[in-house]
Amino acid sequence: MDSNELPDLFRFDDGSRVVSKADWRRRREELLSHILEIEYGRLPPKPGWVRADELHSHVAEAFGNARHVQYQITTGPQGPFSFIMDLLLPEGDGPFPVVLNGDGCWRTVTDQITLLVLARGYILAQFNRVTIVPDNAALGRNVGLYRVYPDGDFGAIAAWAWGYHRCVDILETLPDVDRSRISIVGHSRGGKTVLLAGAIDERIALSAPNNSGCCGAGCFRWQGSGSETIADITRAFPHWFPRKLAEYAGRETELPFDQHSLKALVAPRGLLQTEALADRWANPEGSWQTFAAAKEAYTFLGVPEKAGFWFREGGHGHGPEDWKAFLDFADSLLFGKPVERDFSANPFPALGSCFSWKSPPVS
Repeated sequence: MDSNELPDLFRFDDGSRVVSKADWRRRREELLSHILEIEYGRLPPKPGWVRADELHSHVAEAFGNARHVQYQITTGPQGPFSFIMDLLLPEGDGPFPVVLNGDGCWRTVTDQITLLVLARGYILAQFNRVTIVPDNAALGRNVGLYRVYPDGDFGAIAAWAWGYHRCVDILETLPDVDRSRISIVGHSRGGKTVLLAGAIDERIALSAPNNSGCCGAGCFRWQGSGSETIADITRAFPHWFPRKLAEYAGRETELPFDQHSLKALVAPRGLLQTEALADRWANPEGSWQTFAAAKEAYTFLGVPEKAGFWFREGGHGHGPEDWKAFLDFADSLLFGKPVERDFSANPFPALGSCFSWKSPPVS
């Protein structure tokens, strides 16, 4: 095997190969163990209890009389630990599907995008992931969730993914929520978070990372020109990861996984990557390579249509075009609505594949 070839999703560490869906469940756990140990750290444990206290509720006339409800989510008994989640619910009778966005630290969703989400009949749920742990290495680990779990090896991305999971804990208890149709969305470092959160939590129906790049939808072994590397990201953002990941800078081919492995953990649930062709730092070609490889897991499980890839012109951002593509894919996946977009088109037809293996036939 070429040293730059993506590792075979279906080959166990002992050299044997997956031949059944039961085998895949075991292989999935093996991959997840490697990914958490090296790349993100083990997520903090699920707390003994999670509750939501309603802080505020009103009708938002500017958003078509959507109902705005704000909750304080509190976990315990260890801690306790609290953060805020805001919901905008469309008019009408539920239960409604949900779009959960954790990028409130970067910016809350714009009014234009809010109206797009509500018009499609989705609840828009938002929280600020940096209220879980701050996005600042200089503050150390005596802050936020680190104080609740001082012995944890998790980096910030794992902590933020834990925040998504606690929001889902609450969402699935609300009578207005269709608990079978919860989607999560995030941009850039938020997209990395979404991919990890969706890979782990099987209650999430659709995970949609946008422009997530290195340690997100990108690729370690296949670096497009001008793309971010492990050396770059661990130097600039050491607090996102356990220390072990930096040891693989310049040794990427020694990793027992690549990011196609993380995407494959989302299967058979929905996965949509949205990418920008001029976002060189986020490695759009490498993101396609890992998508194509991860889709072998979807093929193996009999649901290739549940993995989608959408690309646009332009650079790093999360704008209306990305959101419209996401909503189209969600409508198709969750409700079977017809869409005109092709979510399987290869934006790089001249690019050779960086894996030679295929999904095995199911025995």
